[in-house]
Amino acid sequence: MQDAFSSPEYQRRHQPPYDPLYPPPHPFPHHTSPSHLTYPWQPQPQPPEPERRRQPRHHALGRHSDIRVLRGAYRRQRRVATLTALGYFTLFLILSAFAPGLMASEVSGGLPTGLLLGLLQVPVTCLAIGLYEYTARRRVDPIADRIRRQTQLDAKREAAR
Repeated sequence: MQDAFSSPEYQRRHQPPYDPLYPPPHPFPHHTSPSHLTYPWQPQPQPPEPERRRQPRHHALGRHSDIRVLRGAYRRQRRVATLTALGYFTLFLILSAFAPGLMASEVSGGLPTGLLLGLLQVPVTCLAIGLYEYTARRRVDPIADRIRRQTQLDAKREAAR
């Protein structure tokens, strides 16, 4: 006896259309069959154990807080030195453009103020270089040395494992 759900007409109407991009799921590929053990005393195949990796004691160097501190100190150092040299030069250009009377006035012995300010650009640039080196020795280099020592210690620990 056939019920309404097993009739060919019902199967034809309610079966989803074949889509080549999404073939119907099969429990096994057509060219293989499920593997059954021939004898019950044969050992079951064990899945391989996942490789265990030791977690590092320290965070990765890119996330280390000293790296952020070093970047900030280096950024401040560059800004101070750059703004010192470029700020003075910009001041010289603005005075040349908007205060020509001041730049043409004489300071002493026939030396115009514009020439004196232009000649002072060299010592101001040297001052900016000196300020850069001073802040490097005082603030940036100790942080970089501390990071370098920590990295060397981490490398030695890794090599000892």
